[in-house]
Amino acid sequence: MTTSEADLDRLHSWLKAAGERGAVPVVCGANGDMDTVASAVGLASALPQAMACGRHLGRLAKRLLDEEQAPFRRLSRPTAWPTALGGIVVVDAAAPSQLDLDLPDGVPLCVLDHHATDGWTLGEADLSLRWPVSATTEIVTAYLGRHQPEALTLPVRRLLMAGLITDTGRFKHAGSSSFQSAVALLEGEGMDYRALVDRIESDVDLTSSDHGALVKGLQRASTTDAGAWRLITTRAGTLEGRLASLLLGTGADVCFVVRHRDGKTRVTGRARANACRQGLHLGRLFEGLAEVHGGEGGGHDGAAGWTSALDRVAAETAALAAVASTSRAEVMR
Repeated sequence: MTTSEADLDRLHSWLKAAGERGAVPVVCGANGDMDTVASAVGLASALPQAMACGRHLGRLAKRLLDEEQAPFRRLSRPTAWPTALGGIVVVDAAAPSQLDLDLPDGVPLCVLDHHATDGWTLGEADLSLRWPVSATTEIVTAYLGRHQPEALTLPVRRLLMAGLITDTGRFKHAGSSSFQSAVALLEGEGMDYRALVDRIESDVDLTSSDHGALVKGLQRASTTDAGAWRLITTRAGTLEGRLASLLLGTGADVCFVVRHRDGKTRVTGRARANACRQGLHLGRLFEGLAEVHGGEGGGHDGAAGWTSALDRVAAETAALAAVASTSRAEVMR
């Protein structure tokens, strides 16, 4: 038995025991992106006592959940948890602060994640599955395939595939396991990959105001050499991730979009796959900035964020300096 198979067996035993004790909320990371939402919905579909839930839903996730009529419960603060809780599953959150929720004390936790950073402190009754994969949907796909194949219905497979596509940057940041997961999800009837990509890339969820905000963000962009890296920065108040991804199309190594709101500054970063191969890891970079300057930071090598109490200029300067201090390795092609 491989290590991953043993992990999946432990997950199955944990879920079974939790379901026997009571309700099992499957809680998403607060960003509500497609990977975390699809992972929660897919895992919850395999356990009658489970419900996918979370504080926020991203635009794409909300649209695809509506189209697939997938069950998902929006949570508020303070949160009214079920009286009898058998356990709580947390998907795609590198630390408790990334949930935007107050978890109840004394309830067993199971954390499924693929981020390089880890801010969880777990007890003996808890379980953590942290795989070095490109998306949490890969873990859920492997679990369902091994223990609950009947839960891999067409809607679940479409959602999981959407999470895989978006979290790997259309497979630009994918590893071999990502393609294995994609093949597993494509098996069976009904999956139209091209149509799914069209649904994902559709801009029906963008308003004219959103388009205007993206254009303004592009107009504010400036480029600089940060050590060995070509970096682009800009300011925006919405759609930071999408704007950063657009800026990467100019050929920059890394892009930062900075937002200051309610006394907090959020730096959203995106990096090219080749820059990540040459030593740039935004998740670790932002985690280090949070340790030095405060706040919460972390994520993937090519997509991450950092929120702090610094003003916009100070946060942007610190992030730029961190990139500049990162050496660039030569990679054999």
